[in-house]
Amino acid sequence: MRIGIDLGGTKTEGIVMGAGSEILQRRRVPTPGNDYPGQIDAIRRLVTELETAVDRHDLPVGIGHPGAISPATGLIKNANSTCLNGRPLTRDLERALGRTPRLANDADCLAVSEQADGAAAGARSVFAVILGTGVGGGIVIDGRLLGGPNAIAGEWGHNPLPWPRPDWGEVPGPAHWDGRSGAIEAWLSGPGLAADHARVTGDALAGERIVAGAEQGDPACAATLDRYEDRLARSLATVINLLDPEVVVLGGGLSRIERLYRNLPGLLSRWVFSDRVDTRVVPPRHGDSSGVRGAAWLWPA
Repeated sequence: MRIGIDLGGTKTEGIVMGAGSEILQRRRVPTPGNDYPGQIDAIRRLVTELETAVDRHDLPVGIGHPGAISPATGLIKNANSTCLNGRPLTRDLERALGRTPRLANDADCLAVSEQADGAAAGARSVFAVILGTGVGGGIVIDGRLLGGPNAIAGEWGHNPLPWPRPDWGEVPGPAHWDGRSGAIEAWLSGPGLAADHARVTGDALAGERIVAGAEQGDPACAATLDRYEDRLARSLATVINLLDPEVVVLGGGLSRIERLYRNLPGLLSRWVFSDRVDTRVVPPRHGDSSGVRGAAWLWPA
C-alpha cells in the first residue's frame, strides 16, 4: 500500500492505493487558501487519517503539488498557489510526516496516472494537460516521466498564446501573475475563461455558468467557448508540432466540457504541421482523481 496526496488550489485529496492500483481509502479536505503552514498541516492530518483507516503506519507517501522544485535551491517555484513559492516544501513535509515523501508537479502526476492505467495506457508518448485554476502539463515517454535540468518539462502554459488574433484582443493579451502578458495560462485557465467572457460581454460569470449558458443556447456564452476552443487548439498544436505525442489527456475542471472532444480534432488540423492529425485528445479515465492516483504511482507497486 502507498498514499497519494493531491495538493490543489481549492481541495486537498488523499488516497491509500493497493498493489493492484485499487483505492482502499479516500479523504478530501478544503485547501487552506494562501496559508502555507495550514497546507502542511492539512497534508499531515490527511496522512494520519488514512493510515489510521487502514491500520498501517509509515506508508510511502507521494504528493502532487503546483509548481516545481528548483534543482538549484530545493525551493518551490512557478506555483500559481503563490504561497508555496520560495518555500522548502520537501523539507517541511519530511518534518511533518516523519518520512521522506516523493513529490511531483500536479500535471506530472496526471500524466503518470493516465499512462499507467488510464486513458493513455499503453501509449509510448503522452502529454497531460491541467486546465483548471492554472494551466500545466506533464510528459511521459516510454513509461518514464520526463524531467529536465530546470524542472519545467511540460510547462506550456507560460508560453505566449500562438498565432494571436488582434481582432480578439489577444495582443498584447491579459497580464499574468508572473508579470508577463498574453500567456496561454491567462487565456485557458478557469479564471482566464471567465475574464475573457467579462471583457467581451461585460457580464461576470464563472466558468460553470458560461458552459451551462452555451449548452442552453446563449449566444454570448457559446461565442466565449468558441474562442476558448480556438485558443486551446492553437496552443496544443505547438505542443504536437514539437513532441508529436500519441495521446493528449485533458485534466482539470475545464476538461469536463464535453464539446472540447468533438470540436478540437477539426480545429487542430488548421495548425498542426501535418497532412493529418492522429494524436488522440481524450478526457482522463480517472476524472478528478487522476492526479491523486498519479501521486500514489510515484511509488510503483
